[in-house]
Amino acid sequence: MLRALMFILPLALTIYAFIDCLNTPEDEVKHLPKVVWVIIILLFWIVGPIVWIFAGKARRTTAGGARGGRGGRGGWVAPDDNPEFLKSLSDEKAAEAAEQKERDDALFEDWEADLRRREDELKRREEGDGEKDA
Repeated sequence: MLRALMFILPLALTIYAFIDCLNTPEDEVKHLPKVVWVIIILLFWIVGPIVWIFAGKARRTTAGGARGGRGGRGGWVAPDDNPEFLKSLSDEKAAEAAEQKERDDALFEDWEADLRRREDELKRREEGDGEKDA
């Protein structure tokens, strides 16, 4: 069991460091280009990942730092906590409501015009029927 752990632990560390290096933006990589870090991680599979973790990437501190876990300046903020996003939703909702009101008003005017036309036709028919009966 211990022999397997001595193989699995460095392998897992290497895989983690490799994926972390690939996912790290170029501007957060320190000291060497990203490609060189990938080569170091893969060639020196015990020391390379450890060096990457401690020296290769600009790490952000979340405890007590300027960018806390709640998304400080420039950090990610959940949509329901973002007042700009919520305002854009209410603006979109107001615009949709205004468009719907315009469509409803136009439809209502069309119905009124159709109703007036039908009433006029009925009056003409009744007047025409009344003249024929007399």
